Amino acid sequence: MKGFVFHGPGQSAWEEVPDPGIKEPTDAVVRVGAVTICGTDLHILKGDVPEVRPGTVLGHEAVGEIVEAGSDVRTVRPGDRVLVSCISACGRCRYCREGGYGQCRGGGGWILGHLIDGAQAEYVRVPFADLSVHALPGAVGSKDAVLLADIFPTSYEVGVLNGRVRPGDTVAVVGAGPIGLAAIATARLFAPERIVAVDLAASRLEAAKRLGADAVADAREDPELLIADLTDGLGADVVIEAVGVPESFEMCTRMVRPGGHVANVGVHGKPAVLHLEDLWIKNVTITTGLVDTRSTPTLLRMAAAGRLPTAQLVTHTFPLDRMEEAYDVFARAAATGALKVVLGEQPHEEIAVRAA
Repeated sequence: MKGFVFHGPGQSAWEEVPDPGIKEPTDAVVRVGAVTICGTDLHILKGDVPEVRPGTVLGHEAVGEIVEAGSDVRTVRPGDRVLVSCISACGRCRYCREGGYGQCRGGGGWILGHLIDGAQAEYVRVPFADLSVHALPGAVGSKDAVLLADIFPTSYEVGVLNGRVRPGDTVAVVGAGPIGLAAIATARLFAPERIVAVDLAASRLEAAKRLGADAVADAREDPELLIADLTDGLGADVVIEAVGVPESFEMCTRMVRPGGHVANVGVHGKPAVLHLEDLWIKNVTITTGLVDTRSTPTLLRMAAAGRLPTAQLVTHTFPLDRMEEAYDVFARAAATGALKVVLGEQPHEEIAVRAA
């Protein structure tokens, strides 16, 4: 088969790789029907995630069909259409028994496209299939479902739930990329008074408005002043950091009100200053996290009911064999307008690539 292989910082290729097979009785092999690219994959290509060894197939978000299942797999069988979660869960360790699948100590956690071969390929082996794939309702199309493998549960769990968004809150989302936009969409479920999106790109701020932001601010034009004006100087109840750079994190800590929450979702590659000389007296709660995906069944039901605007985040589609082109478009999001790119076969219609 073919897969997208990491060969070291700045080096990757869509090339022939060995077919996956069942290694453990809890494994399943999935024929990939749709897959997407994550910002974390770009971090890997830059060399920011040293645990990823050269020769690894990347990708941790996919939809497909079970073609083989190990003898211990009970919840799915060959022929089932499934969502492949970005997180694998052994189901037995302390963290899994508490629902903290992202911290699995039994061989799971974030392993696809990280510690083992991932989903940006024609086939993928999924360990611990009973807890790591989800049967898909017929009402949810592949292009929608693949966004529930990572960005929607990540935004919902690490951003909205960790931030404890409540009715009547002022919520600031710093970063209007795919994660930030999904945070806006899922924060709306809790009826906040207002959601303010902050970003550098005008196209992403327009997308934020479409997804439900009540106000937007250019990050270069003192968004902290806008938050202060909207809250009578108090600050936002919840600030969600969805960028992953020191400047955005520090901005979030300045925007939050006393007693408020800062929920960090962004993947940070550099240290950020924590200004405890200002924060110690303010009763501020700061949370970090890797997604557990325990919310995925709920989000799937909501998607089937038409309650999640998943399709609005997909800006470009490609066949699988144009993976390198898709990476280029996604990496140059400022120029291409890319939010999420989805790759895979669409047998009933021609693939369309929508430019910025």
